[in-house]
Amino acid sequence: MTNILICGVCGNMGHTVVRAANGRCDVNIVAGFDIKPSSDVDFPVYTELSQVSEQIDAIIDFSHPSMTDAILDYAAENHIPAVICTTGLSGEQIAKINSVSEETPIFFSANMSLGVNLIIDLVQRAAKILEDNFDIEIVEKHHNQKLDAPSGTALAIADAISDVLKYEPEYTYDRHSIRKKRDKHEIGIHSVRGGTIVGEHSVIFAGRDEVIEVKHTASSKEVFAVGALSAAVFLKDAKPGLYTMKELIAAQ
Repeated sequence: MTNILICGVCGNMGHTVVRAANGRCDVNIVAGFDIKPSSDVDFPVYTELSQVSEQIDAIIDFSHPSMTDAILDYAAENHIPAVICTTGLSGEQIAKINSVSEETPIFFSANMSLGVNLIIDLVQRAAKILEDNFDIEIVEKHHNQKLDAPSGTALAIADAISDVLKYEPEYTYDRHSIRKKRDKHEIGIHSVRGGTIVGEHSVIFAGRDEVIEVKHTASSKEVFAVGALSAAVFLKDAKPGLYTMKELIAAQ
């Protein structure tokens, strides 16, 4: 059994993780952390990490970038593995994740869905074959409450494609301000915000007279919660280091 502390437990994803955990026999949510307390769960919720007294095997963080540094400090000080699911982190915060992982197991992925990580693998393979003759564009769609744009997943997809290309691509986020033809070595990244879209990512390879599109659609936030819980179980007995969905998938 893996005892879990959920950071951001009062948010939508926090509640989703709780629901997903209730259907599993290998995890136990023993405490929550949030800047606003809640009484609609059957475990204590703290407004300060220093107040947590339960035995914690792993942390799942679905909070906010403003809380990430404190959560990483708490994980490092108490040698507790942490699954960082919060998006929109700064370069300094990502560097801190790498630093903390030298002494504490940290799982960090831009997207906790198994399906998204599968399409990352697929588009890398496609990019190797198609790069000389196809333009690459990424379109991501999310609900109208999402704060960061483009999504962390869209950037992770772009970075994964960039890793396998022969050239160093330029990420283009907005074309309306520059009137010119598309550069051959661009990767266009486009964001749509509206309604209650959970998450949709499409990678378009546009060639002469043909278009190939690889697409993932999340119909429920539960796919991210399931991935986070599996990562927490995976981390419980892991050695210090930085882990991603690749290691989790390989361990299945």
